[in-house]
Amino acid sequence: MSNIHHPDRNDRYAHIDALRGIAVFGILLVNIWSFIWGFNSLRYGVLPATASLFDVLSVAFVAFFAEQKFYPIFAFLFGASFVLITRSAKQKLGRWSDAEQLYRRRMKWLLACGIVHGVLIWFGDILTVYAIAGFWVLSGLANARLRKVRKHLYVWLGVFFALLLLNFFLGAQLFGADDLATQSKNEVYGVEAARMIYTYGGYFSIAVQRIRDYISVTTQSVFILPHIAVLFLLGVMSVRRGWLTQPWRHTTLWRRVRLIGFGIGIPFNLAWAALILSEAIDPLHPSPYSYIAYAWLPVGGVCLAAGYVACLMLAGPAIQRWAADWLAPVGRMALTNYLMQSLLCSVLIQGFGFGLGATLPPAGWLSIAFGVMLLQLLLSRWWLSTHTQGPLEALSRRYINKAKVAG
Repeated sequence: MSNIHHPDRNDRYAHIDALRGIAVFGILLVNIWSFIWGFNSLRYGVLPATASLFDVLSVAFVAFFAEQKFYPIFAFLFGASFVLITRSAKQKLGRWSDAEQLYRRRMKWLLACGIVHGVLIWFGDILTVYAIAGFWVLSGLANARLRKVRKHLYVWLGVFFALLLLNFFLGAQLFGADDLATQSKNEVYGVEAARMIYTYGGYFSIAVQRIRDYISVTTQSVFILPHIAVLFLLGVMSVRRGWLTQPWRHTTLWRRVRLIGFGIGIPFNLAWAALILSEAIDPLHPSPYSYIAYAWLPVGGVCLAAGYVACLMLAGPAIQRWAADWLAPVGRMALTNYLMQSLLCSVLIQGFGFGLGATLPPAGWLSIAFGVMLLQLLLSRWWLSTHTQGPLEALSRRYINKAKVAG
């Protein structure tokens, strides 16, 4: 008999909410650096000559443990939520067409939140891309046969791997390139200029830079759309097949996922962390291998992310109960917590606020991220002890219910 927790009806999706809470926290570990360095190819900026061992380990830890591991989990759960939400709406409204219309209304709300977030708070918003992808990738799949979902998944997988190969060949061309040193100097100049604006500038100068970066991020997100589409559709499959909603019935699958995920993900991401650390220490002499590794990071990152997911799916009753008590509230308020993270980090780190990005070392920035996590862990549990939803989740429901009444 497996020791995996078999939940009762009242907390049957607590493990999904807990996984979403983990993803929200993991995303913050990566995002925290961009509040200082902006949108640049040097993701972790430049480590100063006075960097301590803790600063070095902070970069290595985030590159290994978090970079491109938690946004895939979030995207995977986005697809899973599509099925759960439309099923629930179908039961209440009676028709699949009404359920899909309701979901499109949710995507409009998410798109509006994303634009406001990206323009006014933080340029690295992912909600805009998720909303657009939700309209495009998931449209018409609420009541689709599993065969149709698989067909869509295979098509997007083909596009995804075609882009991976293209990026790999482009990275390979950098070996022996004469202009690599010049390109590196320009990147260092750009990242330093962004740091000066974000950590020392006033709100207006930061806002101008933020809008420029938001436009760049959103425009370039077209290249990660196939990756997001694959993750969305895997999330849809995971609910339709019961892998995510009834993990205790699929322990063999999740053990294989854990084995393969860690078997590929750990060595790949150790190499990735070493390359990133070398780049942050000496950005003027980057290794061409880092460009090739970055091309395959969506695969290496997803493998480790899959290992994380499998660990929670296979966790015993004690861990599942702790996750349900502490992490699930964070996941139930995912939108509120995601936007709150950006607001807190911009005020604490950037020049118009407390300016801690200019006074703290890299390890200090990571400490801010952990401090925000602790705050949200406590706030989420407290809020949901007296409310059924987070503040922005409640506004979302009010907006959607208003549309239902109007309809």
